[in-house]
Amino acid sequence: MLELSPELSLWFRRFHTPADDAPVLVCFPHAGGSASYFFKLSEALSPSVDVLAVQYPGRQDRRAERCVDNVVTLAEQVVEAIMPLTGRPLTFFGHSMGSTVGFEVARRLEHDHGRPVERFLVSARCAPSLHRSAEIHKRDDDGIIAEIARLSGTESSLLGDEELIRMVLPSIRNDYKAAETYAYTPGPALSSPVVGLCGDSDPRVSPEDLDGWASHTTGSYTSKTFQGGHFYFGDTPGPLAAEIRTHLLHPTPL
Repeated sequence: MLELSPELSLWFRRFHTPADDAPVLVCFPHAGGSASYFFKLSEALSPSVDVLAVQYPGRQDRRAERCVDNVVTLAEQVVEAIMPLTGRPLTFFGHSMGSTVGFEVARRLEHDHGRPVERFLVSARCAPSLHRSAEIHKRDDDGIIAEIARLSGTESSLLGDEELIRMVLPSIRNDYKAAETYAYTPGPALSSPVVGLCGDSDPRVSPEDLDGWASHTTGSYTSKTFQGGHFYFGDTPGPLAAEIRTHLLHPTPL
């Protein structure tokens, strides 16, 4: 099992103790999300997979830190933090905005440091080259809350708690800004196999949007659609956990 030093513990959360030989899955949260969003997924995968969830600055126990409102800047910070872990094979899983952050981290690890990830699982996010700008982050608080409700995210359970939702809105607005102002810079494709994942009733991402990821790898691309919306696995991670086990524990030849 990888030991998390104090420096690594700033950026990565491990919720369950893995088996000694468990493969490592690094999870990148959605806009406004935090490492704890992956608790139930980690529970479903434990102990056969070592789930390390990224904790972005500006939320939960990092609430006193300034949020990062630029995907590339955030990715560069994660690259610096994750380097001590790259002596072990790593698989990335990014959900929504986390897919874009994970992509920018993966391309830097491979092309700047010669450390490609084993696999990259992208969830509920169109390919970087298909990115469409939006201005949700410019809405007033009620407008952002309406978008959260539309997507039925984990934050929707907070909507009845006025004090709590007002407390987390700054990080949500920040992340929407980061995601919506992201601009893809063309460059070499990843060599890692890419797996596209999404819900069949996601109002934001269609399977066709997801399949654009095929052009961002020289390896294989496969996809799978699950029942549900944008947050199709939050409370029912079993089907996704089974799919992840397939790729990490019983991978097909590359």
